[in-house]
Amino acid sequence: MVEEKIAKELRAIAGGDGYLDSREDLLNYSYDSSVDEAMPDAVVLPNSTEQISKIMKIADREKIPVIARGAGTNLSGGSIAVKGGIVIALTRMNAIKEFSKENRYAIVEAGLVNLDFQNYAMKQGLFFPPDPSSWAVATIGGNIAENAGGPRGVKYGVTRDWILGLKAVLADGTVIQTGGVTFKNVTGVDLTSLFCGSEGLLGIVTEATLKLLPLPPFKQSLQVFYPKIDDASKTVARIIGSGIVPVALELMDRVVINVVEDAKKIGLPKDVAAMLLVMVDGIESECRNQVRLIEQICKEEGASRVAIAENETQEEALWLGRRSALGCMSQLRPNCLLEDVTVPVSNLPVMIKGIYEIATKYNLTIGVMAHAGDGNTHPMIVTDKRDKEEWERAEKAIGDIFKLAVDLGGTLSGEHGVGISKKPFMNLIYGEAEFRVLKDLKKVLDPNGILNPGKIM
Repeated sequence: MVEEKIAKELRAIAGGDGYLDSREDLLNYSYDSSVDEAMPDAVVLPNSTEQISKIMKIADREKIPVIARGAGTNLSGGSIAVKGGIVIALTRMNAIKEFSKENRYAIVEAGLVNLDFQNYAMKQGLFFPPDPSSWAVATIGGNIAENAGGPRGVKYGVTRDWILGLKAVLADGTVIQTGGVTFKNVTGVDLTSLFCGSEGLLGIVTEATLKLLPLPPFKQSLQVFYPKIDDASKTVARIIGSGIVPVALELMDRVVINVVEDAKKIGLPKDVAAMLLVMVDGIESECRNQVRLIEQICKEEGASRVAIAENETQEEALWLGRRSALGCMSQLRPNCLLEDVTVPVSNLPVMIKGIYEIATKYNLTIGVMAHAGDGNTHPMIVTDKRDKEEWERAEKAIGDIFKLAVDLGGTLSGEHGVGISKKPFMNLIYGEAEFRVLKDLKKVLDPNGILNPGKIM
């Protein structure tokens, strides 16, 4: 628990209903979407950057750990209070403060839900490309902290690519503003990108200036089934190599397809080895030409069935299974470990084959889902943490998956971040020099080490 004199100061800043310290309330903030749990000492729900600045001054003075939190959809334990301390939940800060259609930017608070913003922007004829699968719940601030991606990442990249500027509060309460509202800005060091993906270790992002695009006039999707998963993964490399840049290019394997069909009854064939979902957008005539070429490539690579959406209803039907996959897999066992290693697209077939070999080696059920178009693979291990022997096998399997990805020229994370779960494996990516730079940077911006301690390093 936080000392009463400090609790009194925090209540004075956030109001009586903005300070929580009952056991029931703390339990609600003791976990995210990973498997780890840790109880904070208090939760504060501020409604302004100014309040967060005041809170940080107290925390820095008292050397109390602070963990910034959005909706808790984090999959790597990044918002868990492993050292106790104060969770600052930004969900009350959810305003769209400025929206410029003519200049195609918006200034929003960090607690705004991604999909709520998407819906608002679409009514103005614009869209914000980052679309993590948790977008119906996840906040913009959380997307920035993790540098989140999503299915549209093949064509449009990750969150960092769509952030023009940030307002952030440093460990000592100092408020800084990075970037601006112009699409081109190379004035000095790119501090905006420094904070994007930093997982709350360097400061707390409170506002973001987001870059927007006009809604594409047309989009079309294909759903493709394969009797062999190697043929599906080879198709991915061939589509990318053809010069087509799809909006999304997703893969689901037999395990995931069967689990989704059992749960949703949406007509997915259960006798196939893999499914690809491909979306293109742009001018209608160009999109239809691309779809025809993609269909041809898929059939030449062994596809057994191709379905092409012809209207919005069919589009939604094709993508329902993909959006439902994690939720359906999570129902199989008490725990579902979702990783997100990324490899070069040409190495995707080897990566998937290796995951299956690892599943056999450790006698585990592992479903494979992937943002295949950019090589971002999501192996999903269903297990039960209460079974210590099985849990040990699952942990060993994860280690093997990480090493395989790095050996194939890949990395530990494409969009979920490091947090707690990947921290033990960072030496596969970072050497002594890289760790020194990160630690020196942390020491300059957070000399007392109070921001999200126990993560990454």
